[in-house]
Amino acid sequence: MSRSTTRTRWRLGLTTTALLTAGALLPAPAHAEDVADYAITVDPTAKGAAIDDTMYGVFFEDINRAADGGLYAELVQNRSFEYSTVDNRSYTPLTSWTVDGAAQVLNDAGRLNERNRSYLSLGAGASVTNAGYNTGIRVEQGKKYDFSVWVRAEGGTTLTVGLQDADGTLAAARRVAAKGGWAKYRATFTGTRTSSDGRLTVASSGAAALDMVSLFPRDTYKHQSNGLRKDLAEKVAALKPGFLRFPGGCLVNTNSMEDYSEASGWQRARSYQWKDTIGPVEERATNANFWGYNQSYGLGYYEYFRFAEDIGAMPLPVVPALVTGCGQNQAVVDDALLKRHIQDTLDLIEFANGPVTSTWGRKRAQMGHPKPFRLTHVGVGNEENLPVEFMARFTQFRAAIEAEYPDITVVSNSGPDDAGSTFDTAWRLNREAGVDLVDEHYYNSPQWFLQNNDRYDSYDRSGPKVFLGEYASWGNAFKNGLAEAAFMTGLERNADVVKLASYAPLFANEDYVQWSPDMVWFNNHASWNSANYEVQKLFMNNVGDRVVPSTATSTPALSGPITGAVGLSTWATTAAYDDVKVTGADGTTLLSDDFSGDASRWTHTGGGSWSLQDGQYVQTDAAAENTMVSAGDTDWHDYDLHVKATKKSGKEGFLVAFGVKDTGNYYWWNLGGWNNTQTAVEQAVDGGKSTLLSKAGTVETGRAYDIDIKVRGRQVTLYLDGQEWGSFTDDKPAEPFRQVVTQDKKTGDLIVKVVNAQSADARTAIDLGGAKVASTARVTTLTAAPDAVNTQTQTPVAPVSSTFTGVADRFTYTFPANSVTFLRIRQR
Repeated sequence: MSRSTTRTRWRLGLTTTALLTAGALLPAPAHAEDVADYAITVDPTAKGAAIDDTMYGVFFEDINRAADGGLYAELVQNRSFEYSTVDNRSYTPLTSWTVDGAAQVLNDAGRLNERNRSYLSLGAGASVTNAGYNTGIRVEQGKKYDFSVWVRAEGGTTLTVGLQDADGTLAAARRVAAKGGWAKYRATFTGTRTSSDGRLTVASSGAAALDMVSLFPRDTYKHQSNGLRKDLAEKVAALKPGFLRFPGGCLVNTNSMEDYSEASGWQRARSYQWKDTIGPVEERATNANFWGYNQSYGLGYYEYFRFAEDIGAMPLPVVPALVTGCGQNQAVVDDALLKRHIQDTLDLIEFANGPVTSTWGRKRAQMGHPKPFRLTHVGVGNEENLPVEFMARFTQFRAAIEAEYPDITVVSNSGPDDAGSTFDTAWRLNREAGVDLVDEHYYNSPQWFLQNNDRYDSYDRSGPKVFLGEYASWGNAFKNGLAEAAFMTGLERNADVVKLASYAPLFANEDYVQWSPDMVWFNNHASWNSANYEVQKLFMNNVGDRVVPSTATSTPALSGPITGAVGLSTWATTAAYDDVKVTGADGTTLLSDDFSGDASRWTHTGGGSWSLQDGQYVQTDAAAENTMVSAGDTDWHDYDLHVKATKKSGKEGFLVAFGVKDTGNYYWWNLGGWNNTQTAVEQAVDGGKSTLLSKAGTVETGRAYDIDIKVRGRQVTLYLDGQEWGSFTDDKPAEPFRQVVTQDKKTGDLIVKVVNAQSADARTAIDLGGAKVASTARVTTLTAAPDAVNTQTQTPVAPVSSTFTGVADRFTYTFPANSVTFLRIRQR
């Protein structure tokens, strides 16, 4: 995933976004009848870009409990008693378990195997009960559930295994006799009632050691063992994705690069390494998930490959490049370790594609898949903030892969943002190295997506191609889907450059959220599609094979100056501010505060704790995030802001805001952000931020900085200690009317795709350029209120199918306000 100090800084609390705000470049007000007029002209004789079958796909990362407690169908949480404070400070080896009687988790020579370090020692007459995920274990009446457990009981024991909730039993209890050394025992339950609050209890008549206590629904996706939760897998399959990128994300390029072994001290916080995740589940390693919980690796590389095959998607695994990211930003300097990871990547390709006579091909066959998985692409690295160090390692990976597997495409990346010094350096290095495919990631406001439909129009057609591996606007409302849909028309128009694209993240368990927005939401008994999912599905199910060149008229725009008050803030940092002065362009003093009196002119709208200390305005809470105080008039424009700022302690620097309209709409200069590694100007639109300008930079503790911001019209110039730091002009229109036309080779259909992200209907004259077409079109429409959000119980954003009988070489169609509409027109 992406960005910043910790991802939660960007992901939590940014679920409400706006398409347009006052002060941005806005479409003209709708006519009195709320209809705007447009024209689309199609040239069917011109040849547009070919669109690959793999254009759109999905990215799976184990975030928000997407794997354990999500797609992986295991119903028991902490089934092997491996939870640790390394995973989460609140964890114990008995997290999710309650004990009745004598029981303790041991880590000694009596364990099941070397890689499964901990096990439960249960005294005679004792029992343990597992609470599963969310509210409990989901049991459905009439459905079958497969229980298994590894037991060591030298003196013999009888296990009594039951499923129940607060109202009584959920299935008839099962008794399992066990004796001797470690062995696996099984039983099957049939649900007698439906409940989402179930508990699994295992009681032992004699002393016994237990490990890998497991309960799976029999009805997994495609009825596979160690399988996937059916409803979640089916939602992915319904997208018809062209590729599946896995397993991350920040899981790939964070923490230790060592293996899970005695030699490394059984390190529990490691990068995701594929060899840890294959073979019998009881022999797979465990790991601390970057997002603050445990990974069992029950869902591992074999299961990812199998899932990609099942849904007809190209597998696209990502391996660590030995440069950490996601706020860690360290290059591992260990040549032997680098060579081991390179060899692991070669072994991965052999595992996926090698014959059963090869070492790793044989392991794949032993797991149940003798046929190759047809791997064609491998990503190396993810969002590295150190592009020079990354490229030095990437080129070694690529050289080794190309020497042995010349048909494999090795994917590089451009860091965690859509622009800035890291992005620019990474792209320069990728071009110089002749990289085939560069993975871009960005999360921005809906306005940014409306403004940047043309992002790839100017990309070099002879340079590396783009894999847009992660993108989303900040929110799960329909207005977010509209903005993404508008942007996707630009992706398709540039299909000769943008070869792959995937929204992210894919899944979120509503009770374990580290990042929002997400495409599919779920709990232990239900799942539902976001508005963003419905947009993705509409595009992914109606791609076409080639772009048919087309043009459209645009929305008249009104421009105005950047307006708003000024503000001060911090993020996980204490800082002192002084000598704030705002001067109008005509020299008039609008605000002057040296904090020698009180702070009555400032309004505290954020977190933290502000007070006057020694003639300075000081924020003293080192943990608080976004501590905004603001002063002035929201109608201010064309002014100079001066402030003196001093960092006192903490992780970052300071934040100086201008153009402040309210708590969710402002600009700020973020000095020393991203763990004090970057300085950037960000724009917030209803809480969703976009980066307008970014450079590497740090802030020194205890040093006073003079900060000046000059706002003129829509141009802003920023000065640090009297030197110009940078400038930008925020005058790009957020065009709400976007379109693209493609052709489906199989059916011959012209697919006219139109996004109308405004409150007025769009009455549109469509000229098909002389194409001979049938008079009836099949229409699919998504339309809803901009703030509409799908939930478990309500789905205001859902596709509606209809027909339109007025199609001709030239015809008029009115696209509803706030809509995405696809017209499939048969050519004769």
